[in-house]
Amino acid sequence: MEQQESKKFVELEWVCPNCDSRNKGSKKTCENCGAPQPDNVKFQRAADEKVITDKKSQDAARAGADIHCGFCGTRNPGNAVTCSQCGGDLKEGKARQAGQVLQAAPPVPKAIPCANCGAENTVSARMCKECGAPIKQAAAPAPVQTQVKLSNSPQKKVNGWIFAAIGAFFLICCVAAVLLFVIPSKSVQGTVTNLQWQTSVPVQEIQTVNYSNERGSAPSDAYNVSCQTDSQEVCEEKTVDQGNGFAEVVQECHTESEQYCDYTVDEWTTIQTYTLDGNDNYPVYEDPNLASGQRLGTATETLTVIFSTPDGQKNYSTDSVSEFQQFGIGSEWNLKMNAMGGVMSVER
Repeated sequence: MEQQESKKFVELEWVCPNCDSRNKGSKKTCENCGAPQPDNVKFQRAADEKVITDKKSQDAARAGADIHCGFCGTRNPGNAVTCSQCGGDLKEGKARQAGQVLQAAPPVPKAIPCANCGAENTVSARMCKECGAPIKQAAAPAPVQTQVKLSNSPQKKVNGWIFAAIGAFFLICCVAAVLLFVIPSKSVQGTVTNLQWQTSVPVQEIQTVNYSNERGSAPSDAYNVSCQTDSQEVCEEKTVDQGNGFAEVVQECHTESEQYCDYTVDEWTTIQTYTLDGNDNYPVYEDPNLASGQRLGTATETLTVIFSTPDGQKNYSTDSVSEFQQFGIGSEWNLKMNAMGGVMSVER
């Protein structure tokens, strides 16, 4: 069962679309130009976010989403009945959106330069200390949810740039692998100088096999079954927009359980493998005598053609016996090579 716990309230902020000034979430009109906050201007988390501790602000945070008057557009508290500006009935008003999970603002810089005069201002400044121009805050990224697993060991915070760097590294490796091994780089003429094959035939019989600490349920035919359940509390902390200039920080927790089992099953198990090898076009397979309760497993073969080329000896492997039988000693073939010198394909 999921449990939710309220941790704290924080004040948000909004950016005036008229003058780009940042305003505290509780302010209903812009502190710089006096323009009222439109109902389509969303709240966002502040870079210098602080937990509110005074009772008046906490009560305001719990009052529900604010309502924009349907007659004059003025923003009113969620528990108001009539508009504070025009006296209109707020039943005709529009409640602000609430319930969105907000991601933290970008990391706090040491100082923010004024776009108008270049003077450095503190991160909490909303107006430039030199010229009075509004200080623009870096835009917050799109809302995401962060999941935190609780365990006995401390969790380390992982910088998102690390994941980006790892992803870029693997992408480069994949591209390099394609260029080196998959895309042909040149063709050479080769003459078949030798053929090699090896076949394997496994003999199997039913044996008891013990499995330990296997995730999930035991198979239906298992016996000596012993299972245990491993439970872990998983918590997710969210900062939820209340629609009134404040956000509630809540922690949602639930228990995740995983079953692990020890058990025994009777399985066909390879007890011996018979191999043969040769240097012609016709691989053959061992035909061992089977005792009672035994069976033959799936036979496999390794088929290799050896070429002499201007670049030295090259080996080509195939999974097809019919293709392997086409390579006669002394026959000439066109070999398509990758950048590492491996044979990718052959053709007459």
